[in-house]
Amino acid sequence: MRHLLLIDPIHKLNIKKDSSMMLALAMQRRGIEAYVFFEDDFAVHNQGQQKLTVHSFKGTLKDDQIYMSSFETTGSKVIELNTTDVIHMRLDPPFDSRYLRILWMLDNLVAMGIQVVNDPRGIMQFNEKLYAYRKEGSVASFVGQNLKLAQQFVQNLDKKTTTALIIKPMDLYSGIGVEKFPLTGWEKRFEEKVKELNGPVIVQPFVEAVLSGEIRSLYFKEKEIGTILKTPKDGEFLSNIAQGATFHAEPLSSLARSRCEAIVKELAAYKVDWVAFDILGDAVTEVNITCPGLLVEVSFALKKNLADVVLDMMS
Repeated sequence: MRHLLLIDPIHKLNIKKDSSMMLALAMQRRGIEAYVFFEDDFAVHNQGQQKLTVHSFKGTLKDDQIYMSSFETTGSKVIELNTTDVIHMRLDPPFDSRYLRILWMLDNLVAMGIQVVNDPRGIMQFNEKLYAYRKEGSVASFVGQNLKLAQQFVQNLDKKTTTALIIKPMDLYSGIGVEKFPLTGWEKRFEEKVKELNGPVIVQPFVEAVLSGEIRSLYFKEKEIGTILKTPKDGEFLSNIAQGATFHAEPLSSLARSRCEAIVKELAAYKVDWVAFDILGDAVTEVNITCPGLLVEVSFALKKNLADVVLDMMS
């Protein structure tokens, strides 16, 4: 069995803490035949055997055996794909037309009997944010582009608990495009953001719990493999580690766990094995399935290389 990881160009990735590279190096250490490939290498056709240019690689870990010091490709070759191959869809969003085209192409390979993790139809089926919003106990959320409708939503929010608003895109990641506004004067920026994003945006009440930290919980094949609490820098509201948030291991509450377990059970029916939850309080705010990240950070917090845990579960 060969494992083929479709990743973004290496120069665009943070080598030190990239989840896909961590997984690839763990495969290599175990003697598993593994390669990376890029969008430029990828094509499908309807004229017989599918071929793919793949790249061998090498890399080194830091002394903690979790963070990475280096990662580079070392050679290329053309292989013929077969039904024992496993392709790992590891491209970062945004989930735009380019992303959708790649998923359609991967779905062609699935139709030929090649396994893709996560399954492209599963990724296409569920928007990472909207899927979370339709679950019990979710944060009050508006999705649309009509200002009057957004104003009606805001007017109906509980003013005793709503101190500010969050406006954000539907299809970006890592906190990109997330903005906080007071309850007055947000309307102009809403209209600007609709134009910038060329369509609907999300409006939510600001959840004060984020100041105490946001949970990231990783699941694979319906099992929790690790959970951390990410705490924003003083004066900030985004719990993005790349922007200075701190993190440590944190257990899930029983309510949050039950909500996560219900979701992964549902997603398993669509062959979505990798899931990363963002949780505020007990509310699931995002169900990450495109390219779930923070495997390195969660591993560091738990003092265990979770890539090895994932590979054990794959075998």
